[in-house]
Amino acid sequence: MNERALRTLEFDRIRALLTARAQTAAGKAICAALQPSPDPLEVAHRLRETSEARALLDRGAGLNLGGVRDLRQAVRRAILGAPLEPAELLDVADTAAAARRLRRQLAEHQATAPTLAAYGAQLGDFAATEAEIRRSITEEGEVADAASPELARIRREMRILQNRIRERLETLVRNPSMRLYLQEPIVTIRDDRYVLPVKVEYRSQVPGVVHDQSQSGSTLFIEPFAVVDLGNDLKRLALDEREEIARILARLTGLIAQDADAWTTTLEALAHLDFCAAKALLSRDLDAVEPVLSDRPEVAIVRGRHPLLPVEPVPIDVHLGRDFDVLVITGPNTGGKTVTLKTIGLFCLMAQAGLHVPAAPGTELGVFSQVFADIGDEQSIEASLSTFSSHMGAIAGILAELQPGALVLLDELGAGTDPTEGAALAMAILEHLQARGALAVATTHYPELKAFAFHRDRVENASVEFDLETLRPTYRLQIGTPGASQAFEIALRLGIAPSLVERARSFLSREEDTVERLLAHVQAARIEAEREREAARAARAEAERLQRDARERLARTREREQEILEKARAEAASLLAAVRREAEEILDELRAARRQQAAREQERAIAAARERLRALSGRTRSLEPAADAAGPAAVDPLAGSPEAGPPPDLRPGETVYVRSMNVTATVLSPPDVEGQVTVQAGVLKLRVPVSDLLRAAAPAPAAPPAPAPARPRPEAAGVRAGFSTELDLRGLTTADALRRIDKYLDDALLAGATHVRIIHGKGTGALRQAVQRYLREHPAVVSFRLGGVGEGGDGVTVATLQEP
Repeated sequence: MNERALRTLEFDRIRALLTARAQTAAGKAICAALQPSPDPLEVAHRLRETSEARALLDRGAGLNLGGVRDLRQAVRRAILGAPLEPAELLDVADTAAAARRLRRQLAEHQATAPTLAAYGAQLGDFAATEAEIRRSITEEGEVADAASPELARIRREMRILQNRIRERLETLVRNPSMRLYLQEPIVTIRDDRYVLPVKVEYRSQVPGVVHDQSQSGSTLFIEPFAVVDLGNDLKRLALDEREEIARILARLTGLIAQDADAWTTTLEALAHLDFCAAKALLSRDLDAVEPVLSDRPEVAIVRGRHPLLPVEPVPIDVHLGRDFDVLVITGPNTGGKTVTLKTIGLFCLMAQAGLHVPAAPGTELGVFSQVFADIGDEQSIEASLSTFSSHMGAIAGILAELQPGALVLLDELGAGTDPTEGAALAMAILEHLQARGALAVATTHYPELKAFAFHRDRVENASVEFDLETLRPTYRLQIGTPGASQAFEIALRLGIAPSLVERARSFLSREEDTVERLLAHVQAARIEAEREREAARAARAEAERLQRDARERLARTREREQEILEKARAEAASLLAAVRREAEEILDELRAARRQQAAREQERAIAAARERLRALSGRTRSLEPAADAAGPAAVDPLAGSPEAGPPPDLRPGETVYVRSMNVTATVLSPPDVEGQVTVQAGVLKLRVPVSDLLRAAAPAPAAPPAPAPARPRPEAAGVRAGFSTELDLRGLTTADALRRIDKYLDDALLAGATHVRIIHGKGTGALRQAVQRYLREHPAVVSFRLGGVGEGGDGVTVATLQEP
C-alpha cells in the first residue's frame, strides 16, 4: 500500500488507537505493524476475526488475556539450555493457565466464533508443566521445600542450625550484663550471619567477628565466637542449598525446552488473539460496524463519521463505483470537502486492514488494489516548490504506479496556476484516471469541472451544503448537484452594497450568471426539501417514540401488576409458613409437656419401687437369723454369694450386692470422702453408703474402664485446623498492628500453637521495634527472634509461645 497515502490519511493514528487497546507486548507489536491488504480473501478473514471478537465482547465474554506474559525471550533461552529464574517460571505458569482458560472459553463459543476457536485450538496444554512449577515455586518467587527431597533435607538441617544459633545468641541477649553492650536486645542477620548489634564503645567486651557497621558508625554487628562454627556450618548448607536450587531450576527449564515448538505456536496464537481483542475494543469504542465487502471496486458509505476528528462529525453519505467512477466535489472552503476525501480513503484503509468502520449498517466497500491520496499542501520550502508543482509531482508519481482497481483521492485538483490551464489539466487527469480503470474523487473550485462532470459519462457532480442564513457550511454532501460559489450572496450578507454586487454580476457573461443563479436556486430548493424531509423524519421518529413509550408503559404496568401479584403470593406463602411454624411449635410444646409428665410419672414409679424395695429389705433382714442357722446356702440369691461385711476397697466395674434394696449393682466410682459410692442397678444410678454393700463372691468379669485419654503434647496435637500461624502487619499503623497482635496471640494460644510468624516488613524498623516491645511484655511469649534465611530476615519476627 502507498506509504504517502497511509501518512496523508493518518492511518498511523488508527494503528496507535489499536495498539493502546492490546494487552500484551506481542499483541501490541502486531497492532503497530498492521498494514491494509489488497487480497479480498485476506480482508474477509480479518474482518471475520474482528466481528467474532466483537460479538463475544458484546455478550460479556470478551477475550481476557490476563496472565499472559511475553515469554518469547524465555522460550529462546530455554532452548539454549540457560536456566530460567523463578519469576520467569511463574510467568510460564501464569501464561499456561491463561492459555488453558482461553482454550476452554473459545471451545465453549465455537458456534459464535469459529475463526477464533481455531486459534484457541492451537493453544498448547501445559498442565503438567504448570503443576510442577506451582509445586516447586512459591507465589513469592522462591523455590519451595517441596521442589525436591534433597532441598527439603538441606533446609531442615539449616533450620535446626539456625535455631541452635539463635538459642545461644538469645541466651546472651537475656544476660543482664550483655544487654549493657547492645544497642538493642535483638538477634539480627548481616551477610547471612547471625549477629548482635553491639555499641561501638563495647567492642572489646563482645569477642567475635565484625560483619557490618551501621551508617552512623555507632553500632557494630558482631558474630560472637560462640556461634562462629555453627555459622560456618550454616554457610556450607547455604551453598548446598544454592546448588540444589540451580538443579531444580534447570530441571523446570528443561520441561519448557522439550515443548519448545508447542510454546512457540501457543505464543503466536495468544498474540493474534490479543490483536483480535484489540480490534473488537476499537470497534466498540468507535461505535463501528463491519462493512459489507463488495466483489468490485466501489464505495457506499452510510452515515460515515471520520474517526479522528476532535469533535463529533456530521455523518456523510457517499457512493462511488456503481453509477459513476469519478466524483467531482465543489463548494465553499471549510465546507467539509477535504474531510469527505479523508473519510472515504481512511474507511477503505481500515476495512482492508480488517477493522470495522464508524458508519451505519449497510455500508459497503470494495477491496482496492491501491489507494492514493494527494491532499493538502505538502510542498518543500527547501526545494522551492510551489503548491502547483508539489501537487503535480505527487500526481505524476500516482500516474506512474497506477493499476486498475485503484482508488485516487485528489484535493484542489489543478489549483495554484492559471485557472483556465489548471481546469484543463484537471479534466485531462480525471479522464486519464477513468480510462485506466481507477475510481477517483476530486475537489475543485473550477466551474469548468462542473460542466465536465455534467457532460461526461460515469462522472458525477457533488457539493457540500452551505447555509446562507447562518453563512456556515452544514458539511452535508449532496451528490448530483454541483456547488454554487455563493460569492455574491455571501458578500451581500456581510454588508457589501447591493449596487456593488450588481455591478460585479454585470462583469459575468449572461450564461455564467444564469448558471450561477440556477445553481443557487437548485441548492436552495434542495436545502428546503431536505429540511422538509428532516421535519418529516423527526415527526415520524417522535410518533415512533410515543408509540414505543406507550408500549413500554404498558409493559411496565403489566410487570408491576405481576410484581404485586407475586408479592401477594409470596406474603401469603410466608404467612402460611409462619402459621405452620407456630402450629409446629405449639405441637412441640405439647409433646414436651407430655414427655415431662411421663418423666414425672416415671420418677414417681421409681420412688414407689424404691419404697417397696426398702420394705422388702426390712422383711429380709428379719429373716437373717433363720438364714444363718440354715447355712451359707440360705443367703439371698440376689446377692450372689457375698463376702461377709462391707468390702474394704472398691474399684469401678466390680459387682456388689446392695443390701438395703436387695439387688446386685455395678460400681461406677470409688468411695468419696463421705463414704458414698455411685452404683448402677439396671437403669437406676444410686448413691449408697459403703456399709450397705457386699462384694459378690464370684463377680462377673467386668470390662476394664477405658483409660482417660492422655493430654497430648502440643507438638503431637498440632495446631487447630483453620488457624494460620502467620500474621501479616505490613501497611498497618503501629496502633492497629498492636491491636491485631493482641487478639492474634489469644487465638494462637486457644489453637494450641507454640510458634507464630509475624510479618512487619523492614522499612524504618519502627513497626518491628514496637512489635518486639509488645512481645517482650506479653506473659505468654517465651521468646522471639528475627526470621532467618528463607524466613523473611529482618522483615519477620518468629515468637515462641507457652505450651498449652
